[in-house]
Amino acid sequence: MKNLRLFSTALIFIISTSVYGQAQNGGNKQTGAKPTLKKLEWLIGKWKRTNVKPGQTATESWVKESASRFKGQGVVIKGNDTTFVEKLSLLVKDDQIFYVADVKENKGLVYFKLSSITSTGFVCENAEHDFPKKIVYQVSGKDLKATISGNGKSIDYSFVKL
Repeated sequence: MKNLRLFSTALIFIISTSVYGQAQNGGNKQTGAKPTLKKLEWLIGKWKRTNVKPGQTATESWVKESASRFKGQGVVIKGNDTTFVEKLSLLVKDDQIFYVADVKENKGLVYFKLSSITSTGFVCENAEHDFPKKIVYQVSGKDLKATISGNGKSIDYSFVKL
């Protein structure tokens, strides 16, 4: 009876550890499976921003380069002039998922570590970055809301899939 109790306790511990590891990073710590971007494939395609200033158009586009890397680009155009370009990526690095932003205002790439993922959204954070510190994407059908926040400030970007 004592051995059965010990076995049951060990089995519960192994199962709960496996489930916790999968929920945290999309991978399976027990089997060594690497996290993938599969849950984020809804992001692939071209999105038109709907809450832009008058006279501007803005888009964000994402392509799947591999199971472990998506490449994105954000562009704002005013008239015939491109006023803003942001190179983006979602990638698996060191068994973690990162949202990476490359904008001319920053000296280099800025990495935001994935802190939460569901089938309809994700959250990435970098507490060391000046702004934003947190990036949230949430999809509902053909609508996408991206929010950047930090230091008591928050900016929402609304998109529709083209």
